[in-house]
Parts: sequence; C-alpha cells; structure tokens
Amino acid sequence: MDISKEIARKLLEIQAVTIKDTSNLFTWASGIKSPIYCDNRLTMSYPEVRNTVAEAFRKVIEKEFPEAGIIAGTATAGIPHAAWVSQKMNLPMVYVRSSAKGHGKQNQIEGRLFKGKKVVLIEDLLSTGGSSMKAVKALREAGADVIGVVAIFSYNFKKVQDLFNEENVEYRTLTNYDVLLPIAAEMGYVKEEELELLKQWSKNPYIFTK
Repeated sequence: MDISKEIARKLLEIQAVTIKDTSNLFTWASGIKSPIYCDNRLTMSYPEVRNTVAEAFRKVIEKEFPEAGIIAGTATAGIPHAAWVSQKMNLPMVYVRSSAKGHGKQNQIEGRLFKGKKVVLIEDLLSTGGSSMKAVKALREAGADVIGVVAIFSYNFKKVQDLFNEENVEYRTLTNYDVLLPIAAEMGYVKEEELELLKQWSKNPYIFTK
C-alpha cells in the first residue's frame, strides 16, 4: 500500500483524524468552521502507528533533504516525532517553542544548534502554516539553515503553499486531506452525498463559516 494511504487509514482508525457531517462542524481557534479535526498527538499512544510515521519521516528526509544534520520539532506536538526520527537517523535534535520562556535562560529553542549543520523541522500538522513558519523564522534568527519542513498531515490549503513559497521553504507531508477523504468514505466515515462539498472545503475553507 502507498505509505500516504496507509498513514491516512491509520490516522482514521485511531481517531487522530475525525470527520463530521456538514451539519455538525468543528470550530477552529481561527473561527473557521471545519468538517475535520486532526489530533496527531494520539499517535503517541499507538507504538505501531508512531513507528510507521517515524519510518516514513526518515525516508522522506533521507530522500528529499539528505543534507539534514539536525532534526527540529515544534512544541509541543512535533517534539515526540522529532525525538523518534532523530534517534532513527542518529542525528542531534532541538525543539522550538512558540515564544521564548519568561524565566531562566529565556530560550525559545531548546537543545544545541551545531554550527554548519542544516536543519529539518518536523511538524505534526499543516493547517494555515503560521505556527510552522514562526518556528522556521526563530531557527533562522538563531543562525540555523532550515532546508525543509516535514509534517504528518496537511489540509492542502493554498494559503500554506503560498506562504512557504513566499518564505522560500520546501515542505513535504506524509499524507493529506485529498488522500484521506476517499479512504474515509470507503471506511464509512463520510457520506457519499457529502464528498463533493467536503472536497470544495479544502479549496475554500471558509465555505461553512458565516
């Protein structure tokens, strides 16, 4: 099985991804009304799933970003995945907070950014891409050469692609909304009559937001 389809199926099976019908939507912090909610933190509780994800990350990084010398994780959801992947690849790891600590050394980046080593950032999810880009900028300001971002899942919003292009950052995801949706329908999580509307939501995430 294609690894993107395998991971999509596993995320649905463990309910890391939940899809509602269009009459009963999730509300994101941004105010977006969404038929889908993704909580990839649940992968931590399933050793087989988290290992499949870590192996997929390793293969993507080795293929797409072979110069990687440091694995970074976003706090908090990217941290465990960065730890598992850095262990598999025998590479140093750091993690990036959303903002600097208010005490102690007031670090935003924990761990050591070894000079001259290129960094790949691991994220659990790409929604609007804002938090990932904030972490990329923090790493760059600390002197890191960030060569790419890899995430478990993306909603495939055009806004993300535009943002990463604007900041000249390459990104890859293990699976995405377009891959997951037909699998969700096949598994009975999505009604056939709502498929087209759910596809349209990915192109315009505000269609349900009033």
